[in-house]
Amino acid sequence: MQIDKDTVLGLLREQGKDQEAEQARQELPDQVDTERDAGLLQRFGIEPQDLLSRGTGGRDIPGL
Repeated sequence: MQIDKDTVLGLLREQGKDQEAEQARQELPDQVDTERDAGLLQRFGIEPQDLLSRGTGGRDIPGL
């Protein structure tokens, strides 16, 4: 699933991870693919599933 980079940065900032957010701003593509970029997201302490639920307003996505 494609997630806007700003969503990732917002999640990091909400978690008080301003330094990680700045690093992620420099390293992540504008559109983050939760599968392709899973390793990079985990490096910043984000589980792709957290982004998926955030990107869908907290609703589960069937099949995930």
